[in-house]
Amino acid sequence: MPTATPTMMPDIANQTRAQTEGKLDWVGMSNIEMPLVVGAAQEPERPVSAHVDAFVNLTDPKAKGIHMSRLYLLLEDLSNNDVLSHQSLGKLLHDFIDSHDGLADQAYVKFSFDYHLRRKSLISKKQGWKAYPVTVTGRYDNGKLNLELGVEVPYSSTCPCSAALARQLIQDAFANQFGTDSEVDAELVHRWLGTTQGIVATPHSQRSVAQVKVIMGDNVSELPIIALIDAIEDALKTPVQAAVKREDEQEFARLNGQNLMFCEDAARRLQHALNLQTQFSDFWVRVNHYESLHAHDAVSITTKGVPGGYKA
Repeated sequence: MPTATPTMMPDIANQTRAQTEGKLDWVGMSNIEMPLVVGAAQEPERPVSAHVDAFVNLTDPKAKGIHMSRLYLLLEDLSNNDVLSHQSLGKLLHDFIDSHDGLADQAYVKFSFDYHLRRKSLISKKQGWKAYPVTVTGRYDNGKLNLELGVEVPYSSTCPCSAALARQLIQDAFANQFGTDSEVDAELVHRWLGTTQGIVATPHSQRSVAQVKVIMGDNVSELPIIALIDAIEDALKTPVQAAVKREDEQEFARLNGQNLMFCEDAARRLQHALNLQTQFSDFWVRVNHYESLHAHDAVSITTKGVPGGYKA
């Protein structure tokens, strides 16, 4: 019986022309699930579970399409044989374009994952895991490489207006309890302050989230994830905690009381802190205070103000 001759499999992307001609801004894949190893400065390399978007433009108006499998296989190679870093991200974008010679001159990739850090509590120094949503985005456009790092950091915000109103109620309660005598028994006042009648009102506070994006400068090698998170938490003073004992909760209450802030205050704190970070050439900040008083959120947005950079 004669052996059948293998037939050539059709390659539609190469052999078929577009039904309707036209260039396309971006073509690719979104929400690819993939494990990666992340190389972050100050921390050992660690695996993460990422979702990836990968795109190139289509410059040939007559081409049927791009070669999506080539993009995927390049991501697969990064996943299996390399570490996500400033250098590997730049190489990946160049490889995206090289794999589409004559079809593309722009490339885009975005990695989204949770980055887990062990964080110590305020006083007892008990440790617990905190997960920070992170995005690492790269874009190669007309010979220019743009690399962006984004993080979300949760914190607590206590309303200055609410604190002032609570203090007034406490003052009124004190006057009602002790009158206007010039001399008051200190021990009696001390015991009274430890009751619900003594602290008759407390200010409202809420969990809040700072969303920050920065452009990494050419002097960056490993991803500065921890440095960015630390800068944000140090500026805000009241990051949410992981493992806590009573002494940690008490210190957290003290920090909230000493760091009253509207969303405008939080945004300005981050603006000042990020202006001091020389490794970031631009930044975009959005603070979200998920109000406990209102049914809506309080939001403030700011940027570094670089010409041609981020817009609010």
